[in-house]
Amino acid sequence: MISLIKYINNKVLIKIASLKSAAVFTRIIAGLLTSKVIAVIIGAEGLALIGNLRSFVASAQTFATLGFYKGIVKYVNDFKDDLEQLSKTLSTAYYIGFFSTIIVSFFCYFQAEYINSLIFPTYNNYVYVIKIFSIVLPFYALNMFTFSIMNGFSKYKILIIINIIGQILSLCVALLLIYLEKLDGALISVAISESLIFLITLVGIINRKSLIPLLGVEQVSFSHLKKLSSYSGMALFSAVILPLVVLSIRSYIIDTIGYKDAGFWEAMLRISKYYLMMVSSLLGLYIIPRFSEINDIKEFKKEIFSLYKKIVPYFAIGLLVIYALRSFIVWFVFSEEFQPVEDLFMWQLLGDFVKVLSMIIAYQFLAKKMFWHYIITEAFLVVMLYITSIYFIKLYGVEGAVIGHFVSHLMYYGVILLIFGSSLFGVDSGAVKDN
Repeated sequence: MISLIKYINNKVLIKIASLKSAAVFTRIIAGLLTSKVIAVIIGAEGLALIGNLRSFVASAQTFATLGFYKGIVKYVNDFKDDLEQLSKTLSTAYYIGFFSTIIVSFFCYFQAEYINSLIFPTYNNYVYVIKIFSIVLPFYALNMFTFSIMNGFSKYKILIIINIIGQILSLCVALLLIYLEKLDGALISVAISESLIFLITLVGIINRKSLIPLLGVEQVSFSHLKKLSSYSGMALFSAVILPLVVLSIRSYIIDTIGYKDAGFWEAMLRISKYYLMMVSSLLGLYIIPRFSEINDIKEFKKEIFSLYKKIVPYFAIGLLVIYALRSFIVWFVFSEEFQPVEDLFMWQLLGDFVKVLSMIIAYQFLAKKMFWHYIITEAFLVVMLYITSIYFIKLYGVEGAVIGHFVSHLMYYGVILLIFGSSLFGVDSGAVKDN
């Protein structure tokens, strides 16, 4: 543990105060507050519908921005002293991203009834919510574009301020809408909350207005698009496909069991998301930079087992504490109505434990840009998640969804161990694969 702390102190301390860490903290607090208000005012049925809309919104937002965020951050940082290359990077990301966002917005607006029939039961008409989302989507894209530029220029301080203020603004609007309009207000808040932060990000645009002349259509470069695409491909796959699979499973629960059970599963997913958000954020800050600099199998193997020894036991203890306090957690985060959620904890926590075990190793895909390994394994995971969830839901009701979560991640972990088996259990020689 000392080596991990020393590494963080030496290399990652500033990053821990960055956009990602600030966003994680504020999102968890905001999520806890909104979950409580939704549980008390709307109930389990409404939470299921809100979950479906949230899954759709997450997929549409990532698809609209083409997953360019990390690529822009990297190349802005690389080219910040080269105006020509910087101009080509920003122009390519801006105009291609703008074109993509407009297409997605038009599709959502003119196909709102079709989308409504997919994510909501047909007798719940929330077409107007989909249309509101389509109108504010370009503001979300502009927000992410601006964020990525400021992050690339290492403007961590202003990013922290923007995130904190933006999250507080979104939280206040969400609580007000839920109080005034109940379920309709909650759905509207999901549609507009991420885009609202753009009002705060305008400050960042004003501070970086010297970059505006660099945005020219003639500077759009397909070679730079190819560079950005290497980063966007992996982001697009996981951030678009997984929410849609979760949406499909939740809709299946609604159709075959009912609203309430779908709401209970959504509640369990929210609890899981809160603690996994902290774990994945902190691990990502350490593991990706560390794996990027490792080119020796022996060192890679040593790092993996070191992380397993120093982190996994603490995570396991944390999960045991969460399981022991599950009754209090459900009451504190939601309400007494959600007491059946307690029955879902065991399989969800087991699945999350295996998920972290596999995640630690799978970060190598991102660190070494092993594109096809990442795509194939993620495709395997989402397919297995859907198949096992539907299968076990038929057998055990809503509890089958969390059983499917555990089984699919156990199978995924097996695939990860097969891929890295020679590196982890073979002879300690050679170089780590870097695609």
